[in-house]
Amino acid sequence: MGRLLRWLSVLLLVVAPATQAQQRDITLEEVITMQRVAQAVTSSDGAFTAFTKVRPRTPYKEDDGGAYTELFVRNAAGQTIPFVTGDVRIGQIRFSRDNEYLFYLAQRGNDKHTSLYKIPVNGGESTRVYQHETAIGSFDFCTTGRHITFTAREKGPEKSAELAKKGFRAQVYEEESLKTQIWLLDTQAEELKAHVVELDEHVHSVQFRPQHPHLLARVAPTTLVDDDLMLSSYVVMSTSGEEIVRVQSEGKLGAAAFSPDGQRLAIIGAEDQHDPATGRLYLVNLENGSLTDLAPDLIGHVQDIAWADNNNLLWLADIHVETEIFSTNVASRETSSLIGQGEAIFSRINSVSNNGLVTFVAHTPAHPPEVFHFHNGDLQRVTDSNPWLAEVRQPRQEVIVHEARDGLELEGILVYPHDYQEGTRVPVIMNIHGGPEAHIRNGWNDRYSSPTWYAAQQGFATFFPNYRGSTGRGVEFSKLGQNDYAGKEFDDIVDAKEHLVAIGLADPERVGITGGSYGGYASAWGATKQTEHFAASVMFVGISNNLSKFGTTDIPNEMHLVHARSYPWDKWQWYLERSPIYWAEQARTPILIMHGAEDTRVHPSQSMELYRYLKVHGNVPVRLVLYPGEGHGNTRAASQLDYALRLMRWMNHYLIEQADGIPPHELPHAERL
Repeated sequence: MGRLLRWLSVLLLVVAPATQAQQRDITLEEVITMQRVAQAVTSSDGAFTAFTKVRPRTPYKEDDGGAYTELFVRNAAGQTIPFVTGDVRIGQIRFSRDNEYLFYLAQRGNDKHTSLYKIPVNGGESTRVYQHETAIGSFDFCTTGRHITFTAREKGPEKSAELAKKGFRAQVYEEESLKTQIWLLDTQAEELKAHVVELDEHVHSVQFRPQHPHLLARVAPTTLVDDDLMLSSYVVMSTSGEEIVRVQSEGKLGAAAFSPDGQRLAIIGAEDQHDPATGRLYLVNLENGSLTDLAPDLIGHVQDIAWADNNNLLWLADIHVETEIFSTNVASRETSSLIGQGEAIFSRINSVSNNGLVTFVAHTPAHPPEVFHFHNGDLQRVTDSNPWLAEVRQPRQEVIVHEARDGLELEGILVYPHDYQEGTRVPVIMNIHGGPEAHIRNGWNDRYSSPTWYAAQQGFATFFPNYRGSTGRGVEFSKLGQNDYAGKEFDDIVDAKEHLVAIGLADPERVGITGGSYGGYASAWGATKQTEHFAASVMFVGISNNLSKFGTTDIPNEMHLVHARSYPWDKWQWYLERSPIYWAEQARTPILIMHGAEDTRVHPSQSMELYRYLKVHGNVPVRLVLYPGEGHGNTRAASQLDYALRLMRWMNHYLIEQADGIPPHELPHAERL
């Protein structure tokens, strides 16, 4: 009966909106302002679930800025109570050890920085627990709850603000960053003052070891992003900073979790330094730091972990385009599936309560991330952040499997246009994920850079190809694109397009390509080297010159170790020929280039170079749009809406209207004020 009820609940959640599909279409403003759950945690007794919900600003009505994050609590009666709402940004949330308080991070009132707060679970006002001299990044409690550890950056140079006012604002590149430190706070001390744990390393995370006077920290040699990705390590240390054991890992690192008694430590890591992504599940020997792979035969990637008890470890894995929850008894090494594929796309295992209630954040093709509970075999969605979605037409979405030209089996996610008739050829937007160590799951994929629901009502199909080098299919598959920039990996994208043509869906003359970061690289490649295959391209924060990219990015070592497997000076001509600018003269695909002006991952000069090459050649329509204040992706509602409007207008002009020339650069924003 429990299994039947679970399936009925999933059907109601996923199918019900589709059965009401004729009611109305979605707007791009609604796509941009969609709300979603960011994090969730349940009290250890299972009585309360706290969660934060991201509320984007409303374009044209609110001033520019980032989204707000509000705090809610769902009680045992199933009632959702607003706890801290309005124009706030709630950070990490955590119940106290006795479940009487909910702790959270925020900058409120006259706070100079993000501070630590608590609010009674049964009602009452928030009180500030501690304000540090710099912003608190994350926190954790010891077993008794008396001591708190937190991360915060060291204080900057004296009188820096006063000097800046006088014009002394010189920046020494990569040498002025402030490292993050570990701090300890005794909440019962007469003077509430945190003390630093002296380390000669930059700290990315810290947590207490349960039932022990120890800390676990992920540290890196410097503050550089490259060192975070490629050279960080986990260290068990005393509260005075004395190293007890360092985990013997190499390559990228993910989450870490102690068993409740602190006797076992599990981490997510990489297979080796050339592994593009974290995804291997390890048990750490706490005597010498050695690792044991708990899932050596997994053809997928582990994304999150949590202990159900001292022996049983829960873990979340990406398996192809779905997710699955497993349970491993680390004593017997027996593994079983707890929640199978196809139920939802799980993002996190957020908490496990004493009564066996597991809290997740998950999404489906019908809705963005929400809170889910799993208890006694039943999976239940417990939040609905966008009830109006039930009124909107939901497009059909399915997994497409096809072969590359060399016989490799590939997958992708296809979103059909509304009212699609089998055998009808339609315009297709190929949306290419970045990374390439990422993949598109069979869940919620509607966002400002891929507005699939809006595109469906405009007559477009959207296809997300998981080309070789993607995650979700194990380490070997994720390495297939290494040492082959823009080679077989981007041929896979063309092969996906040809498959859609072969099955009678894609109009070969009306296929566009778009994507961000590495997907932007693919979009530039599709507009230049593979120009005969695409009628329009929208490149976002993408790569155009692999030689200058290496010299302007903040991840040169990661590029070398897990992507190119060489340096530019090893083969200059090869790097040049794998760059879209090298093929700019032959480009015949109209390309819209967009980029965050403050991007440090892929410098905006990458977009400027391609724009200038194409502009001077003069063979194809090209436009460059820069977004001040944005980095490697747009985070502000106005920038996101502007991007979505330009993306869809470009695709409509060349794929639907099949028009000549170039659409106007102006957008009617002023009319909305």
